[in-house]
Amino acid sequence: MKKIAILLFTVVAALSSCKEKAKDSKTEETTEASAEKFVVKPEATSVKFTAYKTTAKKGVGGEFKTLNFESKTGNSVKEALNDLEFSIPVSSLFTNNAGRDSKIKEFFFGKMLNTELLKGMIKHDGSGYYANLTMNGVTKKLPLEVSVTDERRVTMKGDINLKEWDALAALASLNKVCYELHKGDDGISKTWEDVSLEVSTFLRKS
Repeated sequence: MKKIAILLFTVVAALSSCKEKAKDSKTEETTEASAEKFVVKPEATSVKFTAYKTTAKKGVGGEFKTLNFESKTGNSVKEALNDLEFSIPVSSLFTNNAGRDSKIKEFFFGKMLNTELLKGMIKHDGSGYYANLTMNGVTKKLPLEVSVTDERRVTMKGDINLKEWDALAALASLNKVCYELHKGDDGISKTWEDVSLEVSTFLRKS
């Protein structure tokens, strides 16, 4: 009789344990399924730049109308952005001035190697963001200042020094064709080698 009681107790304990494990497993699956993901979408992203002319450093703004990358998800903004590969067709450049656009494409980007695309990858190294940017056949690290508002609106800013991408010859080519247009009040024509970049995106939650 004593042996039967022990056997019944063992069976009940085992069934109870299995039920508890099943419950825990179901809870974990539900939590995982309900966890929101951050999704980076190309159509919600803009790439703007400011180049500079004249000795007074007058800004000339523009943008790239097309940014290519696959939609990427992550459990956080950082995870969604990290290792995000991108490519930007030079043909999508737009400054609201057709003549200027044509000159930049032909006499600046057209003088570089691999002129069709700017490409790279956004990375987070634990202390901050940067982009491994490839231009003119050269890949360099571009530090990015990243700000996040409303948990999902992301702005990334960086300053490109064209010298680091061996692009001063291309810059000189552009300055030559725009010589008169890049003159300031002092009569000196100048095209600056630094370009400010701003990328904005809105991460959807899924």
